Amino acid sequence: MPKVMNITLTINGRTHALGVQPNAVLLHTLRDLGCTDVKNGCEIGECGACAVLLNGKPINSCMVLTVQADGADIVTNAGLGTMDKPHVIQEAFADAGAIQCGFCTPGMVISTKALLDRNPDPTEAEIREALSGNLCRCTGYGQIIAAVRLSAERLQNLSVYGASSLREEGREHDSSNRVLESGDQTEVGGAS
Repeated sequence: MPKVMNITLTINGRTHALGVQPNAVLLHTLRDLGCTDVKNGCEIGECGACAVLLNGKPINSCMVLTVQADGADIVTNAGLGTMDKPHVIQEAFADAGAIQCGFCTPGMVISTKALLDRNPDPTEAEIREALSGNLCRCTGYGQIIAAVRLSAERLQNLSVYGASSLREEGREHDSSNRVLESGDQTEVGGAS
């Protein structure tokens, strides 16, 4: 059996000291740590259901060994907001009806966040390109594209008018809402 490697990951603001097998895949490690919003779809980097932000960049966690993420900051869909206090993008997906079965939604939200972080006013072609690595079998993408546009509009309003513009609409949060907790020590099993 390969030697356990000690690493540290910061996941949604919470630091985890882990012992992992060298062949452990980040997708399985995240799910073992309770990040069930990171979906196990294809395990070959084709569907985008396991997308997370790794140091601010979108990646398919099924294509990364956990040890490659040592010292990284990882944000999952759950790290963007909560049910009580959703992120602007999560709320826009719900408002636009872009959620049906919900399996692809966390990955779509992560890809949308990455797109809007680098391009706050994307064209439809840029939205389609940014989401090209995310598969949805329910919606036909129309509502998803509308959700990305709505997200962009709301985030632009936040940057121009501040949180008060959303507060007036009954939504009190900002564009970088994250759940932050103190760290813990965790031992994670071998390759899943």
